[in-house]
Amino acid sequence: MKLISIVTPCYNEAGNVSELACRVRKVMTVNLSEYAYEHIFIDNASTDGTLAELRNLANDDKNVKIIINSRNFGHIRSPVHGLLQAKGDAILLVVADLQDPPEMIPDFVKKWEEGHDIVLAIKTDSEEHRLMFKVREIYYGILSKLSEVQIFKNCTGFGLYDKKVMVALRSMKDPYPFFRGMIAEIGFKVFKLNYSQPIRARGVTTNNFYSLYDIGILGLINNSKVLLRLSIFIGFIVGVLSIIVGIFYLVIKLMYWDSLSLGVAPILIGGSLMFSMLLFFIGILGEYIGQIYTQTLNRPLVFEQERINFEYKE
Repeated sequence: MKLISIVTPCYNEAGNVSELACRVRKVMTVNLSEYAYEHIFIDNASTDGTLAELRNLANDDKNVKIIINSRNFGHIRSPVHGLLQAKGDAILLVVADLQDPPEMIPDFVKKWEEGHDIVLAIKTDSEEHRLMFKVREIYYGILSKLSEVQIFKNCTGFGLYDKKVMVALRSMKDPYPFFRGMIAEIGFKVFKLNYSQPIRARGVTTNNFYSLYDIGILGLINNSKVLLRLSIFIGFIVGVLSIIVGIFYLVIKLMYWDSLSLGVAPILIGGSLMFSMLLFFIGILGEYIGQIYTQTLNRPLVFEQERINFEYKE
């Protein structure tokens, strides 16, 4: 009997985890009874009642397995660690906020059985804030054009991955992974399923400006050298323009020595512009260097505090 692993990262999702586990159980027992399954929750050091709910779920259902992180390792590292711990023939990523409908699991499995290694859910619409949906759409459109590989647009990671995809991910050993980019890099056979994303059922998202910036800049740095090369081109162009303007100003000054007086304002404005551009591109360079530093540390994705209902070792 083939094993289906469902992996759910969670942080402060009290109420949602119980409903999700119930809906997954119904799907697997009614629609996919010919498969064995495990539902792995990886808790990122929740501070509400999430962990207590998970313990109750695991006590009542041995298919529910729990990984408890020793602290909050962020929204980038923890989900990937959870995926890499799954032992199923197919592994599904389903988030805990109920915006990933578990009722789509049979559709994923069907396409997987037809021979597709990766089955991705693609958002064609979302009940979230329209502005954020549009911003994400534009960002991934730009990222796909700048990237050396095709990044899937309007994809959150919700989908199914064959076990050989997990083997490939483990071999990459990235301590701070951009999951969407890694999936694109692997290049296995992909099928896309369209869906409309529902609004969060309860609770408040933990995403903020910094976390969104973090994942956004990580995607650009991990998948493109364009920003570095852009700084070279812009630096060259601005340098040439500065020389031309300087020569032009010198000629005009020599021709109208006594009558021409530009004052300090143009110098201050030009200097501020140059200084701002310099800081911007130093910042970009710093982001690349920071990512290199993170890679060289080669730390584990997370440190675990406890596992529940696991029969196999880490």
